[in-house]
Amino acid sequence: MMEICLLGTGGTLPLANRALSSAYVRVNGRAMLIDCGEGTQVGIRRLGWGFRCLEGLVLTHFHGDHCTGLPGLLLSLEKAGRDEPFDIYGPSGLKRVVEGLCVIVPRLSYAVRLHEFPPEGRSLEMIGLEIRSFPVNHGIPCYGYRMELPRKGAFDPEKARALKVPMAEWKKLQGGESVRIGLRKVRPEDVMGPARKGITVVFSTDTRPCETLSRYIAGVDLAILEGMYASEEKEPLAVRNHHMLFREAAQAARDGGAERLILTHFSTSLENPEDGLTAATEVFPNAVCGQDGMIIRLNYPKEREPAGIKLSRGDGWTAEPDAAPVGTAEETGD
Repeated sequence: MMEICLLGTGGTLPLANRALSSAYVRVNGRAMLIDCGEGTQVGIRRLGWGFRCLEGLVLTHFHGDHCTGLPGLLLSLEKAGRDEPFDIYGPSGLKRVVEGLCVIVPRLSYAVRLHEFPPEGRSLEMIGLEIRSFPVNHGIPCYGYRMELPRKGAFDPEKARALKVPMAEWKKLQGGESVRIGLRKVRPEDVMGPARKGITVVFSTDTRPCETLSRYIAGVDLAILEGMYASEEKEPLAVRNHHMLFREAAQAARDGGAERLILTHFSTSLENPEDGLTAATEVFPNAVCGQDGMIIRLNYPKEREPAGIKLSRGDGWTAEPDAAPVGTAEETGD
């Protein structure tokens, strides 16, 4: 299972009920952040999933609504007792931006490791996810993220029996560990089927429609895309400031074959984004508006079916405080 909470769905400036851009991503108790707008640490506390399990942060770009929450986040990590390194990834110039923001942060109890992307983006791994950053069109260096949670092949009991592997050793093989049967070594690949379809999500804000977005959105289970403006009258403003309309985000999801679309990063002029949702659903019916505190849970797909997606609305921040980590592979059917 992969879980995503939209901590903030606002663009440019916060509103009383809408914080700035940030998403908390969790897989089996391990977590990371995408963007860190002002107030991100407050959203994490309201969510209740914790700071200690955060392994890193990926930034889309260096406009203030995506990164000015960083000093507070780093302090909260220290107060949570962190001593492990914390990794931050982002566009070229990351070192200069982080050092500038952290002038107000005293010496931390842990190392902050910075990783700058080349212009074409790069692949990385975090919390069990295979992540690819890709450049988008925002007028300054800006990246979207395609995240994949891979899935191992199914365990084949008949193969295990044929190799005379005792049932007591099956769990080790399922967990990726080789076992010895007498003088023989049995490897996981000897008893596992081919890799199965995993879960794929694209997160991309602050961009015009572009070729790289179209390429990386292809076939995803979920696209989380900016819908800065709902009204077609805002198109000149969207073009000038390198943002997308609801309709354009919906077209990107439809043309890329995404299963579902969640809109985020709303302009302050959109007091209630759902009032304009038909601009998206007329193009791509399986679209909804995100809201602060919304939780998205994605389960591995069944054979020849898309991933199961369950949404919890963010009204009143209905998250389960201190929710237990997702279960073991046996419990989740992996």
